[in-house]
Amino acid sequence: MKDLLAQTRYTIPGIIRGIGPYGLEGQATNTAPTLFNRILTVTVGLLTLIAGVWFLFVLLSGAIQWIGAGADKGALEEARKKILTGVIGITVVVASIFIIDIIGGLLGFADILNPAAYIPLLSP
Repeated sequence: MKDLLAQTRYTIPGIIRGIGPYGLEGQATNTAPTLFNRILTVTVGLLTLIAGVWFLFVLLSGAIQWIGAGADKGALEEARKKILTGVIGITVVVASIFIIDIIGGLLGFADILNPAAYIPLLSP
């Protein structure tokens, strides 16, 4: 029988280390939930920031398109749709956090936005 690449055993030389401050090397294992929560919080914050910058870009480009439309009804309608799309997008981004919190409360997960609270429950 042929050995496929996925079936080949390979031992990684040395010790696998974490990347920068996100590695748990030399730290107690009980810091993992806090670290996970911090990574998740930074990720959500960064994505929210990116969504906000994108909203400003869409809003400004729509406003410039509106100003440049002049008397052209089609261009004016296209600019209005672009601005409306940006407003709907930022509303969805901001409202999603509240929606997740409400759904978590209804399902009995009071700390759904704090995933570090559930990690000790998963450990054996």
